[in-house]
Parts: sequence; C-alpha cells; structure tokens
Amino acid sequence: MQELAKHTRLTELVFRVSFSLIFIVGGLGHFARHAWMLERLEASPWLGWVVMIGSPSLLLWLSGAVMIVAGVTLLLGLHTRLSALALFLTLVPITLVMHIAPDHMGPLLKNVAILGGLLHIFVRDAESFSLDRYLAGRETGMR
Repeated sequence: MQELAKHTRLTELVFRVSFSLIFIVGGLGHFARHAWMLERLEASPWLGWVVMIGSPSLLLWLSGAVMIVAGVTLLLGLHTRLSALALFLTLVPITLVMHIAPDHMGPLLKNVAILGGLLHIFVRDAESFSLDRYLAGRETGMR
C-alpha cells in the first residue's frame, strides 16, 4: 500500500481534472444543445416548479455558465471550495427536476455520486498541483 501512497498527489490531480470535465462538457451542452435540453426540461413532471423560479431557457443558460466557469476553476484548482459549492448548488436542482422520474434511476444515481465527489472536493480542497496552493505559497514567500 505504501507503493500506491506515493502516487496520491498525481491521482488527486487526475481526479480533479477528469471530474471537472463532466461540468465543462455538460455546461457547453447547455449552450450547444439548448433547444433539445429545453424540450427535456419542458417534459419534466417538475416543470411547474422550474417556472416558479424563472424562465426555463434562462435557467439553462445560467446553469450552463456556472458549470463551465466553476468547472474550469475546479480544473485549475483555483477557488476550489467555492467552485465545488457552486457546482453542488447548481447540480441539486438539476438532479431533482430532471432525474426524479420513474425511468431515470441510472442518471439519478450518477448525479448522486457526482454530488458526493463535489462534497469530497469541498471538504478536502485542492491539495496537489492547484493554483490555490501555488498562490498561497507565493503569499507566504514559499514555493
């Protein structure tokens, strides 16, 4: 096990980078496939709740923007906890509205796992190869 432990820093980086791609690609989909996603949203049994919050189209644009920006900052390890929190708060309503349906158990559980990963990142912060750590080191004069 000690042999594996020496790779912890690298695996943290691989986890953060691969995990962030879920949000960057998904957020880009909110723009590139906006009409299709809007149709899916309008077919949701929870559409009435969405409309009470705001325009479904506008909410798709906003959630896409949050996913891209926070996904990129998560990728870079910049404001990592804030990025994880923003993604968590964006993903919860998406999960509730889009995946609480009889035929969506797979996507629901996928999103639950992703929410768990975001919680993990929020608690642990970006340890290795992150701009947060680099900038903190520069402020204290350490590199």
